[in-house]
Amino acid sequence: MSEQLKTPTLIDVRGPRFSATLTVIVLAIALATQNVWVLALQAVVFAIGAIRGPQFTPYAFIFKSVVQPRLRGEVVTEDSRPPQFAQSVGFVFALVGLLGAAIGSVPVFSIAVGFALAAAFLNSVFNYCLGCEMYLLVLRIRTR
Repeated sequence: MSEQLKTPTLIDVRGPRFSATLTVIVLAIALATQNVWVLALQAVVFAIGAIRGPQFTPYAFIFKSVVQPRLRGEVVTEDSRPPQFAQSVGFVFALVGLLGAAIGSVPVFSIAVGFALAAAFLNSVFNYCLGCEMYLLVLRIRTR
């Protein structure tokens, strides 16, 4: 069955933004300390989000159990596929960063982590999901 014909899984729109905030913190630590293990942990989070969906990440668990119950107002939902694609993009950047560390290239590590950090920052601070926009662009191109 085509991905477009499946019923989308809906998630709280505030969840990915909360997750992006935690991602910014983790990636900033990884970049500032050049710590491969911190990046590896974030890569695992990205992998879970890319494979299972953003609603299954540890950050989503924290959001659902700690943050969401304290929020007021109507819950607005969105399709989980664009954020899932964004997690895939983050995972690719994390893998490139890990590869850079493995070959001893600080610039490759730093640039890859920096790009992932910039994308997470845009989502966290400005509510602009770069990976989600890429997903929608790819979808528009594919449906032409």
